Amino acid sequence: MAKITYIEHNGTRHEVEVKPGMTVMEGARDNGIPGIDADCGGACACSTCHVYVAPEWIDKLPARDPMEEDMLDFAYEPDPERSRLTCQLQVTEDLDGLVVQMPERQI
Repeated sequence: MAKITYIEHNGTRHEVEVKPGMTVMEGARDNGIPGIDADCGGACACSTCHVYVAPEWIDKLPARDPMEEDMLDFAYEPDPERSRLTCQLQVTEDLDGLVVQMPERQI
């Protein structure tokens, strides 16, 4: 299991264990974490699972693929370095300790 910390826009922290093979989005959904809507169910067809990755994790994650880059154009206040779609982040043991922060809202 990988411990992932989800931080709501208001600062509320949720630390949960997510099974490898799931996505960071599924970890939020399955644990009732508010702030990640995941309207498309993880198909990378919306931007409602947008988060800001903690700076120390940026270089530890796989690069964004072109589809994720395109969908981030529709996210609320995307950050060119820190924004990611959680449906595109596959959980592995290497993500143990990952910290993500939700934007003020999802669009």
